Amino acid sequence: MANVDAMEIFNRVVLALVVSTLLLTSAASAAPVAVRHREGHLHGFLSLRSPAGDVLASGDLIQDIHGDRVTSRLVFHFKDGSLHDETFVFSQHGQFQLISEHLLQKGPAFPRRLEMTIDCSTKHVEVRYEDEHGKEQVEKERMDLPPDLANGLLIVLLKNLRPEALPATLSFVAATPKPRLVKLRVTAAGTDPFTLAGSSRKAVHYVLKVDIGGLAGLFAPLIGKQPPDSHVWILEGEAPAFVRSQAPMFMDGPLWQTDLVSPVWPRE
Repeated sequence: MANVDAMEIFNRVVLALVVSTLLLTSAASAAPVAVRHREGHLHGFLSLRSPAGDVLASGDLIQDIHGDRVTSRLVFHFKDGSLHDETFVFSQHGQFQLISEHLLQKGPAFPRRLEMTIDCSTKHVEVRYEDEHGKEQVEKERMDLPPDLANGLLIVLLKNLRPEALPATLSFVAATPKPRLVKLRVTAAGTDPFTLAGSSRKAVHYVLKVDIGGLAGLFAPLIGKQPPDSHVWILEGEAPAFVRSQAPMFMDGPLWQTDLVSPVWPRE
């Protein structure tokens, strides 16, 4: 009987230690990213390519600043008439924190019309989408949105991280199409060379892996539902800059490549 009691006590102590470790890890990974480089007004030009290298869409990133509040809008106009339109608002007072996001995807480039709204002040997430019969479905959730939520902010956050001091994870609301909170595990895969007007440069290569969590995450790789890793390249320095990304834009989507582009003038 004494041995049973001792084993029970031992099991409870181990369980308490495991739970405490998980809670500490969760709290550490949920910390927002500190502001090292403040965002400013900008208008950037982008291209979106398929894995085969074909140009799918042209894009604009427009950013406006009011005090510590930043409003960014990323729009891709596809050759086939499809549209990806994402507006996100965040604060940069000491730390980056998402305030709201609105995402709209429609057209033949996407498997379904989808619209997602995130309001961090009310913790309200809503997803509207068309099912396989073309009927609109609405998913509304009140979610416990952590302060490190990275929707819309991934590039901004990566520009402010140090490769040698990365957070264990970042949080992200994925539309599956039902909204689901997942973790993105961030690692640095070294540096990759590129050229700019004939000048050699190097960009830090970040890899983002989706950690679904729970039993769904445990079986996802076995049933082919584990999302592919995303890749982002950031040029470091006094003013870090986005160079390239390869990431899916929707559930089970391919890795589409986003690049910075420059205006091309007609030849005289």
